[in-house]
Amino acid sequence: MTTTKSVDLPHLRSVVIAAHQGAGKTTLAERLLFDAGAISRIGRVDDETASLDHEPEEHKRRQSLSLAVAGFDHGGTRITLLDTHGYPDFAAEVVMGFAAADGAVILLDATGGVEAGTELAVSLGRAHAMPALVFISKCDRENADPGAALDALRAAFGDKMAPLHVAIGAAETFEGYVDLVHGKAYRWDGKAEVEIPVPASLSAEIARRREQLLEAAAEADDDILAKYLEGEEITDAEFEAVVHRAVKDAIIAPVLVGSGAKGIGVRGLTDAIVRYLPSPIEEGAVAAIDAKSGASVEVLPDPDGPLLVRVFKTAADQHVGRITFLRVVSGTLRSQGHAWNASRNEDERVGQLLFLHGKEQEPVGELRAGEIGAVAKLAVTATGDVLSTRERPLALPPLEFPDPTLVVAIEPQTKADLDKMGPALQRMLEEEPTARVERSDAGEQLLIAMGETHVAVIAERVKRKFGSAIVTHTPRVAYRETIRGKTQSHGRYKKQTGGHGMFGDVWIELEPNPGGGLEFAEKVVGGSVPRNFFPGVEKGVRAAAAEGVIAGYPLVDFKATLYDGSFHPVDSNDLSFQIAASMALKQGVHDAKPVLMEPIMTVAVRVPERFMGDVSRDLNGRRGRVLGMDPAGSGLQVISAHVPQSELFGYATELRSITGGRGTFTSTLDHYEDVPGHIADKIVEAHRKELEAAGH
Repeated sequence: MTTTKSVDLPHLRSVVIAAHQGAGKTTLAERLLFDAGAISRIGRVDDETASLDHEPEEHKRRQSLSLAVAGFDHGGTRITLLDTHGYPDFAAEVVMGFAAADGAVILLDATGGVEAGTELAVSLGRAHAMPALVFISKCDRENADPGAALDALRAAFGDKMAPLHVAIGAAETFEGYVDLVHGKAYRWDGKAEVEIPVPASLSAEIARRREQLLEAAAEADDDILAKYLEGEEITDAEFEAVVHRAVKDAIIAPVLVGSGAKGIGVRGLTDAIVRYLPSPIEEGAVAAIDAKSGASVEVLPDPDGPLLVRVFKTAADQHVGRITFLRVVSGTLRSQGHAWNASRNEDERVGQLLFLHGKEQEPVGELRAGEIGAVAKLAVTATGDVLSTRERPLALPPLEFPDPTLVVAIEPQTKADLDKMGPALQRMLEEEPTARVERSDAGEQLLIAMGETHVAVIAERVKRKFGSAIVTHTPRVAYRETIRGKTQSHGRYKKQTGGHGMFGDVWIELEPNPGGGLEFAEKVVGGSVPRNFFPGVEKGVRAAAAEGVIAGYPLVDFKATLYDGSFHPVDSNDLSFQIAASMALKQGVHDAKPVLMEPIMTVAVRVPERFMGDVSRDLNGRRGRVLGMDPAGSGLQVISAHVPQSELFGYATELRSITGGRGTFTSTLDHYEDVPGHIADKIVEAHRKELEAAGH
């Protein structure tokens, strides 16, 4: 591994690679690194040799799961790649990549068309106003059609998806491309890209596509636009300059073609990254916040400027502890120095700084403005935090991650895992901004994550890194019990075992108390139950209500009134009346029209319009009630519905299946409703069998 030297700002490029799962991101990144001499052999995801895949879970699944960083030199320009995962479960890694980069390369599989991961990458790019290139990959595969893929891009995202290359051949005949800006053609000879005469058979296609590129790019420069409209000749140098400006201003996203596996178009992509994507200095000032005054300040990317460092990822390592990924926006961060975490108002001691080369790490003395690196063992700093100086504390807008929606209950696999589970989960959450752990109303510990694969990977990493094995299962629904009728009930407890016995005798009136919780009252006359036993009666009622009566769920929204009873002057005590009251409540509930209630969630489902019918039908099948539909822009609709919580535990997976990964949803508790009779009967019967199995 060669030693990396700092370069000036104009010769820095940082590029996030994003796409749908399986589009070939890691394969392309490996090829870029190999062609530049940064790695000695091309690694493969499938045989676990990719330099950018280093977690055992990635090897097991034959796919990238985490953001990986590596850099290489191209003609004096240092290019840092941030390779992301395209599976929706790991969308957080894509958000992190976009937060650290100045430009993006978005891949599109020439055999697959526009998919959910493509849409996520484009939407993130647009949200960041990020300069981007699009690389149509796998053009050599069976059924690949680069021209059709380009047209699909333009249909989905508009004419700003402008062709930069025209493919020479397709599928098994794909062998190279024509550069529309410079009018040159290149063919892969098995070892390298060699220039060839422009194929005459492509002249019409080249003219049409060149017109599309020029028309879109000319908007970036009034002089070029005027020349274009007047039909004047535009030189190659002018064309390249206007494309660069249009890319920098996010007016266009030039579309290239190639094959990462064969190496076709890879040199063309590297050249395009240098020519068309901006350096940090071209990106200009960053809008930061003065942490003391709250005022907005403009911070330029200057190595000699105020220190401003974005923490875009945290990884937990069982050997070295926490590893923090950094992008230096301004100033210079030095090894063995200090920085101020304005997010937490604490000083951080900065240890050895590192340049990242996939699996490898290179110690460096400093990280300068525009550079990306890492440091181990920061004490308090987490993903999304900002480092600056105590004298001039600065902040940046927070990173915005998607909300997790798949809920599973978790518990330790064995008693030995019990003590380890809490700390292990806490450390794991440091690197998982799209996962949460919380306690449910039913008393279970819940893991809320992005999807089934996300849950599985978290469980594997918790065991491998922190030695705590966890098991998952469907959560218990937080049902509630209540009554709809009014009744009077008697409870009598008598026990004689020699010496003082136990005696408690109560009459309780039960009635509904909708929305009022559990209310206890007494109207005893004549001292039939002495006043000093009233607290015991109330305690017995509340204890029995907490346990539930018909199905083992809390009994709520009722009023219990003690109105009569009797006592023994010697044998009566507080515990006797607790037990008697509990008996009275349990008996009375069965005579007071008991019902089981379930939590009803307000659900907002965000989907492309073409999936509205399928999603609405699925919600109806989940006993949901659709309340309305509202447009959300960009061809999206938000469907609002009330859905029982019990029908939502696997909904994240099903919605993804219905919408090809494009649908998202949020849910919040709205109210409780009676469970339909046939479902309630099954829940009550299951509870009865549990009691029998436990010997009750």
